[in-house]
Amino acid sequence: MAGPVAVIAVCGHEAAYGRAIAPVVDDGVSVVPNGRELFRSIAEHGRRGEETVVVPMTLGRDPALVADTARTLRAVPAAERGTTVLAEPFGTAQHLVGWLRAAAGRVPEDSALLVTAPSGDPFEDAELYRVAALVRRYGRHPLVEVAFSDGDPDLTEGIRRCRLLGARRVTLLPAAFVLPEVPGPDRTERPPVDRAGPLVSAPALRRVLAERVTDARRRLREHGDDGVGAGLTAADNHGHSHTHPPGEGHGHAHTHGPGDAHNHAHTHPPGEGHPHGHPHDHGPATAHRHHHQSADAADRVIRSTA
Repeated sequence: MAGPVAVIAVCGHEAAYGRAIAPVVDDGVSVVPNGRELFRSIAEHGRRGEETVVVPMTLGRDPALVADTARTLRAVPAAERGTTVLAEPFGTAQHLVGWLRAAAGRVPEDSALLVTAPSGDPFEDAELYRVAALVRRYGRHPLVEVAFSDGDPDLTEGIRRCRLLGARRVTLLPAAFVLPEVPGPDRTERPPVDRAGPLVSAPALRRVLAERVTDARRRLREHGDDGVGAGLTAADNHGHSHTHPPGEGHGHAHTHGPGDAHNHAHTHPPGEGHPHGHPHDHGPATAHRHHHQSADAADRVIRSTA
């Protein structure tokens, strides 16, 4: 990574809170979970006057890690924080689909795929089912199931389901940095079980991490953007706060300061106008209702997928 910079890889459950990636990152990269350890690491680098880039190590299922990391960065006093930049997350859900499809391509077609990951919140777990459905839709394996290494269904149950659906062999396909443990034999008859992985090879992990750091430093240098503002909203479309019954849409107002303008789409009941996207200027505390893009559409383009 060009130039003197401290790199902090902040990890959640997808990376076993750092244990899964600590052995493979470049020397000098600090691997920490979010919270106190991240706070202390940022402050330590800041006291030494080092430019610091923090990379949330999610593969796209854990947007809350990005938002929580941004809140931790904001909580560090400016005098201790120094020049600290929040990078784009390591990967997005789109990247995860691509990585899984590439890994599935190395598995024999006659094997069922059991996509596995540590369990998160209900929305993260639901996202894994969506990702697995896309892997099946655009792949060549007719049987793709989901199981969680510490959730429901667990790996043993996932293997059992594959067997009941006719699988004669099952391959565990990790959708996380951490590799699943192949369950030991039990009293039930089951097909042979293999394990693919890791999902992202060590050289690819180091390369993508370096790209996130380079892009974050360029963004700060060229635009003065430390990434914290965007990071704070990373989980806005995730979870109950943005779930609405059919047909109700958003029923809350957003306010804008003087002269604040942005592009957004307005929705109208049938026969009352049309969706449109163009700048609107809003005066002080002028409120309106507007439509948020889905989480998929909101994903920003990040350069490398491997």
